[in-house]
Amino acid sequence: MAEAHSAVAFSFAITHEGVHVNYDREVLHVIWHSGVRSWRRNLRRFVNNVRCGVFPASLSSLALTVGGYNAMYLTRDTYNHGVDLSFGFIDLLKKHVKLEEPAKGVVCCTVSAFAVWFGAFMFMKYSLRILYVYKGWMYEERGRGRKLSISTKLWILAVKLLTHFTRPMLYSYQGSLPRLPLPALKDTMSRYLRSVRPLMDDENYTRMEGLVKDFQKGIGKKLQRYLLLKSWWSANYVTDWWEEFVYLRGRSPIMVNSNFYGTDAILLHPTHLQSARAANVTHAAFLFRRLVDNQQLQPIMAQGLVPLCSYQYERTFNTTRIPGIQTDKIVHFSDSTHIVVYHAGRFFKMPCYYKGQLLNPMELQMQFEHILADESVPDKGEANLGALTAGERKPWAEARNKFFNKGINYASLETIEKAAFVVVLEEDEYDYSPDDPTQLDRFGRAMLHGKGYDRWYDKSFNVIVMRNGRIGFNGEHSWADAPIMGHMWEYIMGEDFFEFGYKEDGNCNGEVTCNLPLPTRLKWELNQECQIAIDTSFRVAEALLNDVDLRLYMHTAYGKGFMKSCRLSPDAYVQMALQLAYYRDAGKFNLTYEASMTRLFREGRTETVRPCTIESSAWVKAMENKSVSNEERAKLLQIACGQHQKGYQDAMCGMGIDRHLFCLYVISKYLEVDSPFLNEVLSEPWRLSTSQTPHGQTSKMDLSKNPKCISAGGGFGPVADDGYGVSYIIAGEDTLFFHVSSKKSSPVTDSKSFARQIERALSDMRNLFQSLAKK
Repeated sequence: MAEAHSAVAFSFAITHEGVHVNYDREVLHVIWHSGVRSWRRNLRRFVNNVRCGVFPASLSSLALTVGGYNAMYLTRDTYNHGVDLSFGFIDLLKKHVKLEEPAKGVVCCTVSAFAVWFGAFMFMKYSLRILYVYKGWMYEERGRGRKLSISTKLWILAVKLLTHFTRPMLYSYQGSLPRLPLPALKDTMSRYLRSVRPLMDDENYTRMEGLVKDFQKGIGKKLQRYLLLKSWWSANYVTDWWEEFVYLRGRSPIMVNSNFYGTDAILLHPTHLQSARAANVTHAAFLFRRLVDNQQLQPIMAQGLVPLCSYQYERTFNTTRIPGIQTDKIVHFSDSTHIVVYHAGRFFKMPCYYKGQLLNPMELQMQFEHILADESVPDKGEANLGALTAGERKPWAEARNKFFNKGINYASLETIEKAAFVVVLEEDEYDYSPDDPTQLDRFGRAMLHGKGYDRWYDKSFNVIVMRNGRIGFNGEHSWADAPIMGHMWEYIMGEDFFEFGYKEDGNCNGEVTCNLPLPTRLKWELNQECQIAIDTSFRVAEALLNDVDLRLYMHTAYGKGFMKSCRLSPDAYVQMALQLAYYRDAGKFNLTYEASMTRLFREGRTETVRPCTIESSAWVKAMENKSVSNEERAKLLQIACGQHQKGYQDAMCGMGIDRHLFCLYVISKYLEVDSPFLNEVLSEPWRLSTSQTPHGQTSKMDLSKNPKCISAGGGFGPVADDGYGVSYIIAGEDTLFFHVSSKKSSPVTDSKSFARQIERALSDMRNLFQSLAKK
């Protein structure tokens, strides 16, 4: 009855006595505040867009320019002396403006001042864009005692001069970022051949050289010309096709195959109350959304000078993936004041704002406790409803069109899809114990796939809160890459640990200050045919998740501190350890994928680094050859790490291999031409797929000050049926985490065994350098 009462703001009745109007003042008040919040949001967004559009200039510089011009002009007219900064342009304008003085002078001065300011602004903007094209700084030596080249020093000075006087907003640099450059075809072919040399014998390599030569002299030229045209026309010649063909057109399940996960700071457990932890995390997430919406989040800067593209942040919240028969689509809603909570097989709509104000953590905790105390049972089929988003995409699209296109089902589904995000209140407990590493494995599996039905895998992200207060997330991959979610997750944990905190009894700080809007159950009418569709998707998801072999390995023997003392890049060091571990596990080298980013360019996402190189394979063979001295092994390792670092730098600078080949392949399909070379290259499996989880994107998670804030990072499922997926995080000076995934059905992979090989490789590498230090 209360729900029905609050559903109508006013009503009226016509009788013989006249018209009687009844209205609910509280509901109308809420509607009024909602409208005011929307208008404020739109106005703020407009102002922020203008401020970002004029960067590196500012609106205050425009005001000063206009004011200064008018002041000098009026001084000149009053005292008959002074300098005409317009060099006669103001007097020329006055001949064509039909106004009386002093209005004529003010208007002409203002127009002249604006013209000068606009010219200066355009000069600064395009100068900055030209400066950001320079990538020489990327290849400079790093570390103590480094010497920068003269060109890089001059470049640093110019960038600082142009950006020093204006504080940037989140999207301030977007207009100054250069476009992703298109590599020359011959350069990509040369890099490709070099990358596959250690994977092929002489006969196969000679055959591949022939394919490359035929492609380069034949259809490759035509494809390159079309791609060059696209690179001129679009902001980024890769991103839209990458999003469409790699993510949205895929018809296989996104659970495990695409979605990724993140975990808690395992050494800290601030509260065991599920509702309290969920409340703090939810409040922090909305604060992060506010920073993004208001563009108050500072853009990430490489080396403190070069901005990374921020466009992916826009779709962090209020975003969902909509299934289609042939292709999915990403839908982003401009605003949302509620979240959807899944608990014990039921979905709840939980308001997070009241009268335009975000509820504080204690108020949110009361909301979550209301849901936890609800003893209602799920509707038929409701408990497993999320399995539709975990199964094949085409059956989900067909079920959505057939069973969720009208009525109660449509309204409930729309509530989920328009939610800011989804919170899952788990009924299970997970924790970390150094004496039982399998606990971390179970925790990782819960984050990666859950039970196959208890997440809404289409949402941009699900926050997962265990019964004992442990947290994690499951993120959909098409809308953004892992660093964006990693940034938000770091912010959330920083706010949770250092800003909000908890009372001694584990509850949230603060008090309830308003009459809370209660969560409401979502209702469903799922007929027998719909339940069969749900069950079919669940069986697909269940088979997929039961095949996952996941191992989380925490390496505490040493970390990046030791790696840096060896004067090696920590990332390159870890990649060499993975090459050695894989060779020992498989007995051969294989195509290896490492994710790099191209966010130095507008709308950049990722590029592939190929860590299996001629140099890395030579070092691995030397490590397995007892006749090779440690001095020679160390020398080969330094060469291999140097080559890997150069490959990573090339990828970040737009000179990678695989995105270029991918786009050439897409064009060949549009033109309906066949290329044996591209067909073979694009069908090669990545049997070792790796990615480093970034850390330290916010100042609050400073591990030197708060060493217990170490996060185990996150991971993803295996990319190849007979391969490994390895995500790692270099957490602090002395700790590494590895998330190793594979398929149980594969007879040639074993995640636990591979984790042991990683441990052995890291140990052998440390022993190598320690043995040399003793001499």
